Amino acid sequence: MFDSDFITNPYRTYTHLRAAGPLHWADKFRAGAWLVTRYADVMAGLHDPRLSSRRSHNLTAALPPEMQDEFSTFNTIFSKWMLFLDPPQHTRIRKLLNKEFTPNMIQRLRPRIQQVVDVLLEQAFAKTEIEFMTDLANPLPVRVIAEMLGIRTEDQREFGIWSDDLANFFGNSTPNLDSARRAQNSLISLTEYFRALLPERREHKGDDLVSLLLRVEEEGEVLTGEELLAQCTLLLVAGHETTRNLLGNGMLALLQHDDQFAKLKQNPSLVQSAVREFARYDSPVQFSGRAVTEDFSWHGRELKQGQTVILLLGSANHDPEKFSHPERLDISRDEGMPLSFGHGTHFCIGAALAYAEAEIAFTTLLQRASSLKMLDDVPAWRSNLSFRGLNRLRLSLT
Repeated sequence: MFDSDFITNPYRTYTHLRAAGPLHWADKFRAGAWLVTRYADVMAGLHDPRLSSRRSHNLTAALPPEMQDEFSTFNTIFSKWMLFLDPPQHTRIRKLLNKEFTPNMIQRLRPRIQQVVDVLLEQAFAKTEIEFMTDLANPLPVRVIAEMLGIRTEDQREFGIWSDDLANFFGNSTPNLDSARRAQNSLISLTEYFRALLPERREHKGDDLVSLLLRVEEEGEVLTGEELLAQCTLLLVAGHETTRNLLGNGMLALLQHDDQFAKLKQNPSLVQSAVREFARYDSPVQFSGRAVTEDFSWHGRELKQGQTVILLLGSANHDPEKFSHPERLDISRDEGMPLSFGHGTHFCIGAALAYAEAEIAFTTLLQRASSLKMLDDVPAWRSNLSFRGLNRLRLSLT
């Protein structure tokens, strides 16, 4: 199932899976997992207390048993990511972060996002050909989230490399030892970078996210040092990977649908619904994992405690029971939010920021470019099952 054809187009496989049934056992997915295919079931799974987010240990479960001890530090850091916590621990940390990830914060950031987009496009438009991923989709989210965290400009390229190492490990259905070691080294490097940053921020607080969290701590709502470090690494990786893929996949979708490209260029006010449709049409995150906490039956299948459940967000977003003609790109679609960024307790805390970056990037690009054309007949996809995105997208422009 998880072959090169799937990487190129997973949606054909999802169609077959949905038609064949709501749940499927995949013994080749890491150490084995249940795949959930339909919108209603994926939505239910995102809210089911029997499906736990405490699954960080599952990431290395498929590695050789004799190698497990080597990744104890890796698993310890991951276990503190908000992504891998359930209430009440998740609730406490989410509450603190919610104080900063507010609609007002997004509005305050918009002028700075616009400045970054303008600079990147100015550099790109100095050429007759641009590589969209390198020139815009990769650097934009790194710069935005790095500035939010107060990371020096000269360090941002290395952060992108560390983020890629972690994303490559997350998105591999059968991770190997080499990718696991690179991911562990990158996670430790990220953690130690922020660890060195904390004393400076405690002494000289600014308006960056780390400083703001430290102020919250002084007001009596405490994140332990290791919890704070873990959330910083999570925010950087998640903020980079999801937004990059939303930009790249959205640009590709527009280029492959001339009518929708023209529609958005003529009606820039549609950009908000267009970006939501890009997220639905080719989700930047294809699945979300859960761990079964107790034996139970679901659609006649017996799920056992300790097993992994993979909620296929990309498949849910193409379920015709929820979205009419889901294989069509329709930038004016109004049929409810896609599940690309999750739902409920674990709805992605940075989703609004990702959408804002994409709205500004697409609006500015379409204003400045009279025409855009793909230079490669076949899109170059990354070999990543979870974080679906492009390696390269070459464009000619005027």
